[in-house]
Order: sequence, then C-alpha cells, then structure tokens
Amino acid sequence: MFAGDFFAPHQIRLVDIPLEEARVSAEPGEPRILFQPELACLCGSDLLFYEGDYPEYQPHVGQSLHEMVGRVLESESDRFQPGERVLAVPYEHFGFYERYWVAASRAIPVDPRPPLAQALMAQPLGTVIYALKKLPDILDRDVAVMGQGPMGLLWTGALRNLGARNIIGVDPVAERREVSRQMGATEVLDPGEGNLAEAIAELTEGGADIVIEAVGHREQVLPQCIDACRPGGTILFFGVPTETIDGVPMQRAFLKNLRIVTSVNPDFRRDFPLAMQWIAEKRLDVAPLLTHRYDLADIGTAFELFHAKRDGAIKVLIDMPQ
Repeated sequence: MFAGDFFAPHQIRLVDIPLEEARVSAEPGEPRILFQPELACLCGSDLLFYEGDYPEYQPHVGQSLHEMVGRVLESESDRFQPGERVLAVPYEHFGFYERYWVAASRAIPVDPRPPLAQALMAQPLGTVIYALKKLPDILDRDVAVMGQGPMGLLWTGALRNLGARNIIGVDPVAERREVSRQMGATEVLDPGEGNLAEAIAELTEGGADIVIEAVGHREQVLPQCIDACRPGGTILFFGVPTETIDGVPMQRAFLKNLRIVTSVNPDFRRDFPLAMQWIAEKRLDVAPLLTHRYDLADIGTAFELFHAKRDGAIKVLIDMPQ
C-alpha cells in the first residue's frame, strides 16, 4: 500500500510499504478499526512537517495528514461496522497512508446530511469548540482573532454563533480578510497597516476582552496579543507555539492582569460530535473555507499552494484513491 514520505523540505513522494509497517494509532489492547481515507484536508500543523526546518517536527513515513474521512474496512469495536463512513484522527499526524489501524475511540460517525467535504470540517471545528469551553461567556464580548487562516475563520464563525459583540479579524492576506467578513467578522484589520493595538483599542473602547492567537508556529504574535488585550482580559493561545518564544513582554502581561489560556487534545466523545452536529444542522456554514481540491497525485502542488497562501487558498482538500 502507499504511504507519504516528506523526504526533503517541500518534497513529497509516495512509497510502497506493507500495512504492518504503518504506525498504529491505538494503544495496545484498545479496540481498533482499519480505516481507509476517502477525503483528506491540509492543516497548518501539517506544514510543520512539510517545511522541514523545525527540529521537533522532522517527518517520518506516514506523516503528515490527520484531517480525514473515510470507510471502516475492519472493526474490533461494537461502535463501528465495516463499510461505515467515519471521521478518524490518527496519533501525531500519522494518517498519510492508504489505510491504517486507529483506535475506535478516535473516530466518530459522519453525518450524512452535509456534503462530505463540509462534514470533514468537524475535525478542525471540534478543536475550536473544545477551546471555547475554556473561555469566559462570549455573549456581548469584544474579541480579536489574530490570523484568519482556516482555524481563525472557524473561530470567527463560532464567535458569531455565540453572540460576541465585536469580532475583529486580523490577517495580512486580503482574500482572507474578505472571507472573514463572510464568516462573521464585524471588522477586519491588516496588521501591517498602522498600529494594530491602537486600532483594536479604538474599535473596542480600550482593548479586546478576549484575544485568540490563531497564527501559530511560523510567525509568533503573542506580543501583539498582549498589546491588543484590555486590562484583565484573556488571551487564548490556540496556534501551535515553538518550544520557546523570544521577545514576549511578560511583565506587560503581568501588569495588565491578563489570563493566558492554551488548548490541545479535544474530547472525541463531546467536541467532534458537536462540531459535526453544528455543520449538519447548518448552524455554521463552512463552505466559504473550502477553496481547492486535488487528487492525491497532485498533493505536492496542493501543499505548495497551501504553504504559499496563493490563489485565495484556505482549506485544500485531497481526494484519496480507493
């Protein structure tokens, strides 16, 4: 069967391996399913392996895909039957395989109501829902979302659902700022134009109640989050950080009495199913995020487009051969 191999920075090839060599996403003794992906989607965290210049993210064969829906081929669990369509999330991004074993506890049923590509968005949306539980009540709050890539846009849509007063989408890419308004931003800002903290303070009468950091690894914007947040406010660090972050004005955060929250590892019993429900019931329209779709043979082109943020790329889908 095929497996993905990021054999050099920005270089991908398919290699042939036996199923037994695929990384099993289950602990010993856990009931598993043999999962065959049908449709996958690129995520910003996959870029850490694709770009290849982070010591802590050196890829192995089988990395990196983790947002995917497909069919159950075999099942050791009463929860799923062969032929059933599920959303499954492998450990540590080891999902770039033709098929692989994954713990049944790391899968949820796909709701048949939305188009399959939209149902797939329950994976990233589930991570947002999990993080939302860590925040104060959103109703009537002023919120700034740093980054309007795929995750930042899902944040914008979710915040609109929950009744935020002002939702300020911040991104340097003009096309993404346009989509941000579609997803519910009341204002959009280019961080490269003028003083960002002053602009947010003017829109919110003194600073955002909550600032969402949805940029992550490549560009660290925690200092800007601290400046944009009002005294006594909350920063949610949602993007994947580097091991250490230089230049963070922690004394400024201390003197402003800020609360800094992080979020990782959503609950498969609650968060992903609720995200699937939101999408199926059309509580959140994820269609504006689905911008490009490629066959697996063109995955190198797909990754480069996604990496470069060209052609309005937001969510880039990959059709997996059956």
